[in-house]
Amino acid sequence: MAEKDTIFTSTIKNTGIFNFKGFYLFCHEWLTEETELDLTEKKYEEKIKGNEKDIIIDWIGERELTDYFRLDMKVKFTVRSMKDVEVSQNGINIKTNEGSVKVKVQGILVRDYDGKFGTTVFKKFLRSIYEKWVITSRIEEMEGKIVEESDKFLNQAKAYLDLEGKK
Repeated sequence: MAEKDTIFTSTIKNTGIFNFKGFYLFCHEWLTEETELDLTEKKYEEKIKGNEKDIIIDWIGERELTDYFRLDMKVKFTVRSMKDVEVSQNGINIKTNEGSVKVKVQGILVRDYDGKFGTTVFKKFLRSIYEKWVITSRIEEMEGKIVEESDKFLNQAKAYLDLEGKK
């Protein structure tokens, strides 16, 4: 059985003007191209209240790091009170959105994701020895990689929202 450890958890929040469609596409493309994650949308929930929307989106992404380690990344978007607005940019009216966005990211290290060491009690014992004495530095390296990629994604998402708000 695979062992999962949440290595990274962080959240960014932004309130103001942003293009939701553009932000959604930016995040999806960044995760699939830069981190090479295989993304799946587990949940898309939209509630309309008058001229405002609340949206909740859950993504899970996976990437095999080695034949023993896998990166799982959970991304949750929570959009509150989003409404369509028009802003003037260089004398041109542009349709965009205004509201509150929260992005939560969890970076998870999955060890023995194929379950090769989890079939018997003896193999589980061997895995504990292997992880504790043989590959401790490799585990730390993988944890560092997960923290780096998760943090980098959040920084990119925050930079996109900051840039959108200043247009």
